[in-house]
Amino acid sequence: MNIPVILSALVLTMGCSAWVAAHTGRGNTQVGRTVYESNCLRCHGEKLDENGSDGQYLIVRPMNLQSPASRAKTDWELLITISHGAAFTPMHGFRGKLTDQQMLDVLAYVRMMAPFDQLN
Repeated sequence: MNIPVILSALVLTMGCSAWVAAHTGRGNTQVGRTVYESNCLRCHGEKLDENGSDGQYLIVRPMNLQSPASRAKTDWELLITISHGAAFTPMHGFRGKLTDQQMLDVLAYVRMMAPFDQLN
């Protein structure tokens, strides 16, 4: 085992987790709703249930953000998906299109509409 690599990974993980914990509570749900409506609504739908107007035409359906599997995702996981997209799906990343604050606002709106619910 390479101890320095493991320690570096641990420090990076803890640092990123601290950043997310510090920022996830700072999203504005009203701004997030507006950003969601402009960028996410047509695929994920008004109720975040994958029933957007364009979602029906996609080979890979959008994530149902109301599903137990989606609601069990951490804020960090959702933020990474918003930022970088999801591989092999139509979900593209919004890094560079949205500001960091706008992504946090969307996350706050998603969590307001579909609160975190850990799977048992």
